[in-house]
Amino acid sequence: MASTAVPFYSSTIPKLTSKLNNLIFDPHVSLSFTATSSNEFGNRFSLQSTNSRKPRRNPTPPAASMIFPQNPVLSDVCATVISGFVALSVLRVWQETAKRRLCDQKLNRKLVHISIGLVFMLCWPLFSSGYRGAILAAITPGVNIIRMLLIGSGLWKDEATVKSMSRYGDYRELLKGPLYYATTITLACALYWRTSPIAVAAICNLCAGDGIADVVGRRFGRQKLPYNSNKSIAGSVAMATAGFLASVGFMYYFAYFGYIQESWEIVLGFLVVSLASALVESLPISTELDDNLTVTLTSILVGSLVF
Repeated sequence: MASTAVPFYSSTIPKLTSKLNNLIFDPHVSLSFTATSSNEFGNRFSLQSTNSRKPRRNPTPPAASMIFPQNPVLSDVCATVISGFVALSVLRVWQETAKRRLCDQKLNRKLVHISIGLVFMLCWPLFSSGYRGAILAAITPGVNIIRMLLIGSGLWKDEATVKSMSRYGDYRELLKGPLYYATTITLACALYWRTSPIAVAAICNLCAGDGIADVVGRRFGRQKLPYNSNKSIAGSVAMATAGFLASVGFMYYFAYFGYIQESWEIVLGFLVVSLASALVESLPISTELDDNLTVTLTSILVGSLVF
């Protein structure tokens, strides 16, 4: 008995201890063993790892969110119609609030600014992966570019749109901020698409960041920045915070569908981009130019460096 016990405890127990350590610290390990006799126990005991390097999430396959997975072309066409309808519906809501004067015109304008781009981005998983999906998705904001050009130039009369998107009710204002806004979302969608953190950062800092900055700055921005009396500390902090949180939220949203792999590196990159965008938006140059333009360019340039 003594001669058989020594090899079992001296050779098998250390091996089992090492494998059990892997079992404790790896949640993707399954335990299986067979023992036909006590002498064979050490040879037949095994720990099987089931893809221990799997990411923390189990993303849904991209095709699972498409309307007609078996017909990508028809699915993309339907997705274009749905996303356009959703964006137009949200816009119509804010047009009605502006028409009925349910809130201040400047606040109403910023609510349009915040919501349209983010709601549109929520529709991106409806499209197929690849260049065709990106181009068809970009049609919705692309149509708004044409609308801004026609209304802003006076060729098309649309008082509801002017009231909901302009600061002072002048239709020519649509050729500046609103036009830059629609162009940014169109290019971010067509060139970077949903697999790129740059697209997420650009749209989130433009919509959530810049939009929240104005709302918070008007209400709580008593203390102005020392280098720009038109901007407040509260507004800049709100912009960086809102842009960052929205970016992280959409990172997890797209990671669920398998388009982006969430990581702390991307989170840190979003923080850098949001801080840089808030800094540039606070500079006097953003007053001279349009912050829809400066925020977008900053997000894309800094995002290209950190992602």
